[in-house]
Amino acid sequence: MTEKVEYWVKMPFGPIHPGLEEPEKFILTLDGERIVDVDVKLGYNLRGIQWIALRRNYIQIMYLAERMCGICSFSHNHTYTRAVEEAGGIEVPERAEYIRVIIGELERIHSHLLNLGVLAHDIGYDTLLHLTWLAREKVMDTLEAVSGNRVNYSMVTIGGVRRDIDEKKRRIILDMIKYYREVFPQIEEAFLHDPTIEARFRDTAVISKRVALEQGAVGPTGRGSGIRDDARWSERLGVYPDLGIKPVMPQDVTGERPRGDVFDRMAVRIGELWESLELIERALDGMPDGKIKAFPKDNVLYAKLRLMVDGEGIGRYEAPRGELVHYVRGKKGSDKPLRWKPREPTFPNLFAVAKGVIGDQVADFVVAVASIDPCLSCTDRVAVVQDGKRKILTEKDLLKASIKKTREINPDIKGDPTPVGSSCSR
Repeated sequence: MTEKVEYWVKMPFGPIHPGLEEPEKFILTLDGERIVDVDVKLGYNLRGIQWIALRRNYIQIMYLAERMCGICSFSHNHTYTRAVEEAGGIEVPERAEYIRVIIGELERIHSHLLNLGVLAHDIGYDTLLHLTWLAREKVMDTLEAVSGNRVNYSMVTIGGVRRDIDEKKRRIILDMIKYYREVFPQIEEAFLHDPTIEARFRDTAVISKRVALEQGAVGPTGRGSGIRDDARWSERLGVYPDLGIKPVMPQDVTGERPRGDVFDRMAVRIGELWESLELIERALDGMPDGKIKAFPKDNVLYAKLRLMVDGEGIGRYEAPRGELVHYVRGKKGSDKPLRWKPREPTFPNLFAVAKGVIGDQVADFVVAVASIDPCLSCTDRVAVVQDGKRKILTEKDLLKASIKKTREINPDIKGDPTPVGSSCSR
């Protein structure tokens, strides 16, 4: 009698790996080349932004929020400002809401083109990487012309936007739309009908609708699995309902029932490229005259926030990667929030795709992770839960843990290092 024996091997993937845009660690359990289990290890990108924010005023936090993610800098700042506006009962001028839509959709175009290029690169198809990233330069140039920056646009402020869109900027945006109407069909044809793309993306990292719902998958990841949801649509956000927003589903692009695989997530992004062009065009046509912010100067805004913010506010927005949520709690008379908590779409999507790759080949793991377009700097948090008790790590705790880990890796290190230019004592 021959007994079958299975040899399972644990393989670390990351935190530093060519297939990852940012450091993060995954422990893959493998049966030969087949993935049996995935253990997601977060915490390699902690920057302490929430800790810093509680020592800054409401206006200063806008600049921190923007720098949580270079690709989604508008999304984070926009969602944070919506939370503060809700907590303070601040009404945003209608023209500002239209400008917010335009900048948000420009950012969505550049984010989706970037991800499509990354997906192609991860399977060695660099021709498509260069095609999509060349096309992406046009929207980056447009964002620079409108805001002054290719990333971190600083367009949004609490109560409106900082810069208007005049006739010159309007013509630049319309020229971009004309360019993309000529380029997007080529990109769509290459990604949707190329046999190499279909062979690698179809039936890879399948996230069923049930798993997507259980894990709370959002954005193209959730819609790719058949969940018809989009915060711009379900929340009737700003002026989006007036512009005809609707969730883009895989069947709208491929004509087939959603399978929840890498191909469907890619197809949703291609569909959203076209939708973003339509939304920008409608916003430019329908944008009314009027002021662009509730308060004329930042010093007036600062004074008003001390008086108006008293209680809680929640901002929700459909970032390119999915629904983004920011929570703010403030107290009247203070210029700083008592609490600021962002919840990024990558967090639930990571655990959804970890379920989706079970049974796939290890070679597919890179493209599976890339298909959710992860932003790991947005996601990472540090807390310790032991024996049911939760402890938030202080700056001093983080330094001690860092020194301890460094010495475990390299016992030859001597001395007791301290941060340059600062002290751990509080």
